[in-house]
Amino acid sequence: MKFIREYIHPRGLLAGLAIGDALGAPLEGSPQPEAWVTNMRPGGRHFRKAGQYTDDTLQALAIAESLIACRGFHPSDLVQRLLSGYEKRPEWYGPTSSAFFTLVRSGTLPQRAAELVHRRHHGSRSDGSVMRAFPLAIFYPADQVYGVSIVCSELTHYDPVAAHCSAWLNQMAGEMCRGVSRRQAFIHARSRCRNAEVLDKLGSYARYRPEPSLDAVLCSHAALSCFMNARTFENAVLSAINLGGDADTVGACCGALAGAYWGIEAVPERWTAELEDYSGILKVADVLWQNRLE
Repeated sequence: MKFIREYIHPRGLLAGLAIGDALGAPLEGSPQPEAWVTNMRPGGRHFRKAGQYTDDTLQALAIAESLIACRGFHPSDLVQRLLSGYEKRPEWYGPTSSAFFTLVRSGTLPQRAAELVHRRHHGSRSDGSVMRAFPLAIFYPADQVYGVSIVCSELTHYDPVAAHCSAWLNQMAGEMCRGVSRRQAFIHARSRCRNAEVLDKLGSYARYRPEPSLDAVLCSHAALSCFMNARTFENAVLSAINLGGDADTVGACCGALAGAYWGIEAVPERWTAELEDYSGILKVADVLWQNRLE
């Protein structure tokens, strides 16, 4: 029982991310649904099966596997793992990540590629670097996760807004995995943020209406707002995905926060029963937690 209890919150984080992703996938790019979606279902832009996750989970697993293999954050290894996932399903990826990986495949150095994408696309503050980075919150202790999250985001997304959004959510998720209350984790993340726009939007989340956008700060705000206002894991994730819009990513980010806070025991069995490779995701979470830095 001791073993099981120790893994409840890391498992909740990674499985929660995948569940929010899979639940939201059929709603990706759609208006807010008229009928409240409560179960896994097929469909969406890429005609996925019920319970099938998207690149949000695929990239998060790549980060987890890189952390385990390299015993920490290793940029070149991580880029290769992310690139491998992109080459398998390029149609799943957002505009910033797709442009970045296209340049890297052509031989451009990752640091240069991120800057070029930022300039050519007039910004790179999409949410692709936010949803993938939650394994950092399991692996790194509270005093390190904010900084390494910034660096991880900057690999592909040059804009500092995306980096600080990722770091904020990871800071909260990591602390909640280690028993910190939801409110205290929020206060700690707010105290560490040095980006004025992110600090305003996330630090005063109740002042703004959630917008399920591809924009990193709007996506992060929507996920945070749904999580902070929820009383259960189920309520948090359903509130997030039923916003529509970038439902898979808002769902993934909210699911990671909610899973880190309430733990795997709070996740409805009707969702875990249908989630793609559920047992494999739990194994990755376990190994990541076993090898964490403290």
